[in-house]
Amino acid sequence: MNKTAADFLARAFAPDETVALLLRRENPASVTQRVVALQRALDPRYLAWLTHENASGANVYVAANPLRPGSRKRTKENIASVRHLYIDIDTGGDTRLAALRQSIAVPAPTAVLSTSQGKYQVLWRVDGFDFALQEQTLKLLAIAFGGDLACTDCNRVLRVPGFLNRKYDPAHRVTVEYPCDSIWAPGDFCLDRATVDTVHSAGSVPSRKRPGKHSDSEMDWAWVCDQLAHGKDAMKLTRELVSRRPDKPNPLYYAQRTVDVASARLWLIEGIRIDDVITMLESRRRFEIPAALCSARAREIAGTAQRMVAGRKIA
Repeated sequence: MNKTAADFLARAFAPDETVALLLRRENPASVTQRVVALQRALDPRYLAWLTHENASGANVYVAANPLRPGSRKRTKENIASVRHLYIDIDTGGDTRLAALRQSIAVPAPTAVLSTSQGKYQVLWRVDGFDFALQEQTLKLLAIAFGGDLACTDCNRVLRVPGFLNRKYDPAHRVTVEYPCDSIWAPGDFCLDRATVDTVHSAGSVPSRKRPGKHSDSEMDWAWVCDQLAHGKDAMKLTRELVSRRPDKPNPLYYAQRTVDVASARLWLIEGIRIDDVITMLESRRRFEIPAALCSARAREIAGTAQRMVAGRKIA
């Protein structure tokens, strides 16, 4: 049995859901689609059939969102709900993925698929998105991090890890890592236009800003780092940042995350162990954020700060 594929599908969908699997051959060009219950897709015999088809030249894909029970086609009308946000990064992959991981505008991905050398599909497991908001957020993700703007439909398919990408010779085995187990809500993505401009300026995509100009979010970051370095109380700083940025979709989330990422980065630079950084982040927000989310959030933010510090040392 293809355990990597089975684990990915079981993480991505609920046991009673319907999924669309796609087999696409390059030469001669052909497409075969199967709409099946997840339990059938996870059956060892079914996975063995997919593996056989993959070995004989078929690429294996799955729809990013579950389908309505009884569906026979993977049309937009047949998508049951929004399960994932996603971005295809096909050019400058390693640089753009690093920028995404370091960004305070988006939470940690649920899964990162390496689809070929330097190319990635990044997924966030989400809840609370309707189709219009999903499409808007997918477009902002693509703009911010240099993804494929064509890949913003709710019936988009993704490669299934554990199978070979047959577009190349030799074929590339699709791998996956799972940076985070959290399920994210719309408020966890701070992708307004100012934030997108900030990501551009970080080098993930060419900047559209005029030379010498800084976005509001960049100035917020610089101000927060300076205030923390001079001993400003983090809770007071959070409240001040909330009052400064009423234009944000979720000012409190934006302020908490900005202050906490900056704090974690400062602590790590000072030599504090990452386990202690996680504990301090949890303690800071324990009365503001539910315990289970607070713990996962602290680990994710500490990891983000750790990557920022690592990048600083390399530079």
